[in-house]
Amino acid sequence: MNVHQSLTAARSVESLPVAPAPVANDAMVRFEAVSKVYPAYRDKPSVQALQDIDFAIPRGSITGVIGRSGAGKSSLVRLINGLEKPSSGRVVVDGRDVSALAGRELRLAQRSIGMIFQHFNLLSSRTAADNIALPLEIAGWSKADIAARVAELLELVGIADKYDRYPSELSGGQKQRIGIARALATRPNVLLSDEATSALDPQTTRSILDLLANINRELGVTIVLITHEMSVVRQLAKEVVVIDSGHIVERGHVAEIFTHPKHPVTQAFLSEVIGDSVPVSLASRLVPQPIVGGKAVIRLQILGTDAGDTIVARLARELSSDVAVLSARIDEIGGQHVGSLTLGVPGGEAAAIQAISYLTRQKFSAERLGYVA
Repeated sequence: MNVHQSLTAARSVESLPVAPAPVANDAMVRFEAVSKVYPAYRDKPSVQALQDIDFAIPRGSITGVIGRSGAGKSSLVRLINGLEKPSSGRVVVDGRDVSALAGRELRLAQRSIGMIFQHFNLLSSRTAADNIALPLEIAGWSKADIAARVAELLELVGIADKYDRYPSELSGGQKQRIGIARALATRPNVLLSDEATSALDPQTTRSILDLLANINRELGVTIVLITHEMSVVRQLAKEVVVIDSGHIVERGHVAEIFTHPKHPVTQAFLSEVIGDSVPVSLASRLVPQPIVGGKAVIRLQILGTDAGDTIVARLARELSSDVAVLSARIDEIGGQHVGSLTLGVPGGEAAAIQAISYLTRQKFSAERLGYVA
């Protein structure tokens, strides 16, 4: 995929058809039983890139689509912006069946879908302002309107002072801000971010994700994050879709997925981000059988702002014994507090069973990890 393919979507100057007024919580993007097969070519066999994809992206949301290389993420993007057609099923964007459009109608629909690229795809011969102006020139805007819109966008992305700088004079983060401004030039309703931060350092990544959050908040643009980095999903998205070998293997609210991952692929992604909440010094002492005078080690997951505030004290009262906090980790993910507490409960197996039973009744997810002296 390259910048010219995406920008030619803006060639026509006719107005988009007026869509019906959206209802609350409706879908901006909807996949309906979508499969994508790339046919055999020369000595290469056919490839099933996507199979039985069914999910919706809410209007105005930030949704992460995460998967390993080759999972089908790029095919998903190309179906949303109409650069590929599904082999079966429908892809509906803002009420239009993009998969059924062609020619001028497709180009008009594509104008409402912005694209941010991993490697920026800026034209080296154009200044920052001229790169942003390119889709507007193709769309037939007047010079005065282009100048006003470019100035507005440079201000929005925080680099108004780089107006006349060339890409070679800009840092990676500045180049990506230009890429974001260009993607927003024609006022799209959907913004596709295809691994947009994977070429950036961690500090710059955070600033770009903060910018995208602000754009979503201020402009109401629906953002789709295509990434292989769960840390990006954790910082920015509210919903997440996990894709593997062309199938959706898990999806839901980010906080729920982080606290209760069900599929091994999701669990592997999460282990790379949060690791094991049990300290190595504690994990090395765990044994499977109770120890006389020792403690049962129990881990519970916390979801919600105040969920874990009093649980240790309540558990201690329930057991009529002291409960030690051996380790704790709390994060804010998808607008919710999520975390993990590792507790030491005096007594043997009976005490561990009683503790887990009580925690389960209090709607916590708890598991016994073992015992320590």
